Amino acid sequence: VGGEQISSIGRGLCVLLGISLEDTQRELEHMVRKILNLRVFEDESGKHWSKSVMDKQYEVLCVSQFTLQCILKGNKPDYHMAMPTEQAESFYNNFLEQLRKAYKPELIKDGKFGAYMQVHIQNDGPVTIELESPAATVDPKQLTKLEKQQQRKEKTRTKVPSESSRERNVPRNKDDPSASSGAEGDVSSEREP
Repeated sequence: VGGEQISSIGRGLCVLLGISLEDTQRELEHMVRKILNLRVFEDESGKHWSKSVMDKQYEVLCVSQFTLQCILKGNKPDYHMAMPTEQAESFYNNFLEQLRKAYKPELIKDGKFGAYMQVHIQNDGPVTIELESPAATVDPKQLTKLEKQQQRKEKTRTKVPSESSRERNVPRNKDDPSASSGAEGDVSSEREP
């Protein structure tokens, strides 16, 4: 920060934490549990994905990164889903406190909240894992307009057109004897596949 090294760790986890407008104590507790118990390290015999940061007594470096809450509007990032700075700082400090209570406080390091930081990560593998707290049941009335639009887009992407809708999208030739307006009944058996 400002040309000065304020924190560093040896072997362990670098946690880039994006805090959402909707995050609560429940999400905070879930993330603390997941981060400390995530089995990403090898055991003594070299077996991968066997040990957690706590099992290995490794360090954790936390960096608050609101840009993880970015939603793209075209090519422009929009951060309206990120928790506002005043609330987010308190949430982040609470997150660090919970990590320290659940593990060894001297092994939990952090950056400087809200500061422009140069973060140097030597990613072993590289391994990057995205953790999300479990989705809470959301009342449709509480969804924002943007979220509703995204849900509609996702539903649209997952729909597979039925045979009849594919046929409707094929331009009809007036001279084609098998073409039908649908008024004469089903003529699909007359068409070649």
